[in-house]
Amino acid sequence: QVQLVESGGGLVQPGGSLRLSCAASGSIFRIYTANWYRQAPGKERELVATIVPPGGSTNYADSVKGRFTISRDVGKNTVYLQMNNLKPTDTGVYYCKASLLRQAYWGQGTQVTVSS
Repeated sequence: QVQLVESGGGLVQPGGSLRLSCAASGSIFRIYTANWYRQAPGKERELVATIVPPGGSTNYADSVKGRFTISRDVGKNTVYLQMNNLKPTDTGVYYCKASLLRQAYWGQGTQVTVSS
């Protein structure tokens, strides 16, 4: 069992930065694949970034490549999403997901709003 809690969302102007955190408890988080998803109003949830154990290889949606960075701090049992050069189209609720084989766990989400 894994419990996930996201934090770090907020209101930011275009071109600004935010760092989201996903803190895990209840299991050996480092062995899980971790993802960040987002859901904009009226749209389907989309995959933004992935980090895969054990080597920490990463993948990104084309829309965020070069601007977003996913990383993991094993000691803190936390996954991060550093978001730079934010655009209004990045607005949405951001969710953390952890998966291992048939197990999948989601956090409650954190709101990111990019607006001037």
